[in-house]
Amino acid sequence: MPINILMPALSPTMEKGNLAKWLKKEGDTVKSGDVIAEIETDKATMEVEAVDEGVLAKIVIPEGTADVPVNQVIALIAGEGEDPKSVTAPAAGGAVTPTPAPAPKTEAARAPAAPAAAPGPQANAIPGDQAAHMAYARVDQAPAGPAQAAMPTGAGPQAGGNRVFASPLAKRIAKDAGIDIASIQGSGPHGRVVEKDVRVALQGGAAKPAAAPAAAAPVAGAPAAKPAAAPQLAPSMGADQVKAMFEAGTYEEVPLDGMRKTIARRLVESKQTVPHFYLSLECELDALMALREQINAAAGKDKDGKPAYKLSVNDFVIKALAIALQRVPAANAVWAEDRILKMKHSDVGVAVAIEGGLFTPVVRKAEQKTLTTISAEVKDMAGRARNRRLKPEEYTGGSTAVSNLGMYGIKDFQAVINPPHGTILAVGAGESRVVVKNGAPAVVQAMTVTLSCDHRVVDGALGAELLAAFKQLIENPMGMLV
Repeated sequence: MPINILMPALSPTMEKGNLAKWLKKEGDTVKSGDVIAEIETDKATMEVEAVDEGVLAKIVIPEGTADVPVNQVIALIAGEGEDPKSVTAPAAGGAVTPTPAPAPKTEAARAPAAPAAAPGPQANAIPGDQAAHMAYARVDQAPAGPAQAAMPTGAGPQAGGNRVFASPLAKRIAKDAGIDIASIQGSGPHGRVVEKDVRVALQGGAAKPAAAPAAAAPVAGAPAAKPAAAPQLAPSMGADQVKAMFEAGTYEEVPLDGMRKTIARRLVESKQTVPHFYLSLECELDALMALREQINAAAGKDKDGKPAYKLSVNDFVIKALAIALQRVPAANAVWAEDRILKMKHSDVGVAVAIEGGLFTPVVRKAEQKTLTTISAEVKDMAGRARNRRLKPEEYTGGSTAVSNLGMYGIKDFQAVINPPHGTILAVGAGESRVVVKNGAPAVVQAMTVTLSCDHRVVDGALGAELLAAFKQLIENPMGMLV
């Protein structure tokens, strides 16, 4: 009996992913631990390792397929003594081979076929230790996508009554355009309607207008339903409404990728649910800059003749925030809905800008690490973040983060908290400023920092105490070396 290879959950929130590339082909021998495919999530491109041994007999989901649901069968390995050539994807109780739906020709061709049976539970659940090794967090809890149910091939997007199998973007575009998505022939996996299908239907005028929903017949003896309350907020504008505000040809449409969608969702969640408040102060940098120059000058050379390390101001900021959280432990906390979780260690996220989005890799136990270790870790994770090669466990967790825009000349700003973090520190540019010292004006190097606080976790006085501890460390940096 063949062994199923499932679409893995590569992060706790992953529901579906793109099968970017197969690194093995049908007929290849695979061993446990072999990298067999690359999966694209909203945050990264990650490698998938085989957990069983045998011959890759059948690739069910071809590379380049988007929105493959978690736990969907993507390939089959021939069982021991089984002829790989005889292995086929079962029509029921397992995976369904994705067959593009044929273009509609006649009304008869559009008639739905009898639906196939829904797939049953897979026999080869991923072992716990292997799942942990491959970062398959919460596979058993990941919501199943609609494409996990078997779809009738060539039958369009409907199955099981009025249910329409379509991507969320396709549904939204169809709704904004006022067309019936059930009248559109899907070309995605299992006949699913995708964005391209809706746009083709709009251009060709083949789609039917959406019918007004019929009122449900009242049930005998049931109490009369109360009228729905008026919405408190006006609905957001649809895509077509937004485009109608601009002259055709004056803009370029940029499709949203998974990362930008996730960023948008998380930012809305943060600003709608987290009660932000902000605390700002100036930190003098003269002592820090002098110590940094001294430490960098003492760096040895590596085998290529380059300095073994080069500390940045941001490395000192991360270390100072980590120590400050240990000195003010009540601020090293996160909101958990029905309780507050106080962290024992200072796990500090570092915002890294990449093309099209943002990563926040986390420096674990930063209070225990040297400045050179923090510098090396941040450089390594930032490089892999730009290539989207970070593992989910490297950019999740932590109680706070640092967002530094000083290199862009930004003097000060307010950063948005990344839930469930309790705080985030926004760091501005270091610059020469005139201050009063001993009753006389003096020029110093200084920067403005702003602490964004979740008021459910960190009150004003507690945030001020944390920021004061941070300032004391920045202005007396030798304290970070002992």
